[in-house]
Amino acid sequence: MPATPLSPQFIAELDSDLHTSGTSTHEVFEPFTGDKLHDLPMSSAPDVTDAAARARIAQLSWQAAGFDHRRRVLLKAHDLLLERSESLIDAVQSETGKTRGQAFEEVFVGALTTRYYAVSAKSVLKPRYRRAGIPFVVRTCVSYVAKGLVGVITPWNYPLSLSLFDVIPALAAGNAVLQKADNQGALSILASRRVFIDAGVPADLWAVVAGDGATIGNAVVDESDYACFTGSTATGRTVAERAAKALKGASLELGGKNPMIVLDDVDPVKAARNAVYAAYASLGQLCVSIERIYVDRKVADAFTAEFVKRTAALVQGPAFDFSTDVGSLTLPSQLERVQAHVDDAVAKGAKLLTGGRSRPELGPLFFEPTVLTGVTSAMDCSRNETFGPVVAITVVDSTEEAVLAANDSEFGLNASVFSGSIRRGRSVASLLEFGSVNVNEGYRATFSSVDAPMGGMKHSGLGRRNGPEGILRFVEARTIANATGLLTLPRTGAEFAKFGGPMFLLARILKALRRR
Repeated sequence: MPATPLSPQFIAELDSDLHTSGTSTHEVFEPFTGDKLHDLPMSSAPDVTDAAARARIAQLSWQAAGFDHRRRVLLKAHDLLLERSESLIDAVQSETGKTRGQAFEEVFVGALTTRYYAVSAKSVLKPRYRRAGIPFVVRTCVSYVAKGLVGVITPWNYPLSLSLFDVIPALAAGNAVLQKADNQGALSILASRRVFIDAGVPADLWAVVAGDGATIGNAVVDESDYACFTGSTATGRTVAERAAKALKGASLELGGKNPMIVLDDVDPVKAARNAVYAAYASLGQLCVSIERIYVDRKVADAFTAEFVKRTAALVQGPAFDFSTDVGSLTLPSQLERVQAHVDDAVAKGAKLLTGGRSRPELGPLFFEPTVLTGVTSAMDCSRNETFGPVVAITVVDSTEEAVLAANDSEFGLNASVFSGSIRRGRSVASLLEFGSVNVNEGYRATFSSVDAPMGGMKHSGLGRRNGPEGILRFVEARTIANATGLLTLPRTGAEFAKFGGPMFLLARILKALRRR
């Protein structure tokens, strides 16, 4: 099995970029081999406080430098991301166990996000005049002010792209960032951060800490003016409660149990081939990956046969090249959860069509892509997120049945509709209670659309990342209005008596003109 291509010197240099003053470390292991990757330095609560103070000082000059300066720095970082893509991909693979192709997606989307906010921040956040209550008498302008220090807490599964989705718009808006990296994803975050530091972002402006979630994560929320969290719904509730008690805003991307609907007008073979990637990218360890498939009975046999065939044919293994289709799970806890979900389903009557077992001969955390049918509500994998390579196929008799089944979940993060008609697919998509819905794609159509908001409904989160919405969460709107001097507004009873009639007349005229 291949060892990480990251050199010990490179890893040590990245570890030194963590904001920490102590000697405590945490062992991080390579998913492909089970070997120790590095000893990650741990931060303390005082380290978080110190990092926050330094970041606040750096933020003052960063905000004052203006949009044009920030644009130049971020565009340079975009170029460096592309230039250093190989080492960034190596870092992502070494920590997550995903394939090179899926690690490439992370770097590519990270570069898209950087370029997008570099060129759009100024236009999205420029001051805008709004219609005054009394036209010509009052002039009203809305401008935006950076919140100050943004706390970012990111997971291990997509350490680079999910980090940049939050960090880059925060920086583009003029904020500083205090980020808690998951231990398993710290190298990927630190490697991408170094790109931005080399491009001109002040080192203190983007501080990265690591450590226990209950201690360091809470400290990050407490020290920041706004919190971003990506992870489980259970932890997201804790972050939201902590932020709310301090009257701080928060955006949360949380769990999902994402459905795909396959309509009766599809080419079942073509649909199945695309559906396989949607289910097993990053071995299912993706918040927007598909875990439930509802297929119309008219095409169910052909679709299922092709889906199982393609799933069984996926090339799985450890490789730092493009020779594999699926990689490894990332953590032992993930392997335990996936195996438990499969065993529970089979014991309660589900049928295993392919997969269902670990592959220790490939590495310690490999698990075969798995297809189940006959999954019922009594099974753990029915309504709970597996976050692994397990997909349940259910046959339905109508589009209405599929839509009702898809919406019957506490989660509402991502969904997919496959149809032979884009118009019909979009029509069905409009009925789904999910923050993102893809037509004839699993998740990448929305995931790569960085100009469009991404986020969850129901228990899948609060707020949105990406698009204008993704940067507006990091600023405060400030309204400044001035009297023009054309007319003096009434101040005394006598003046109200004099101007009351004309003011009501003006209101009627504005309504007749259909003016806001």
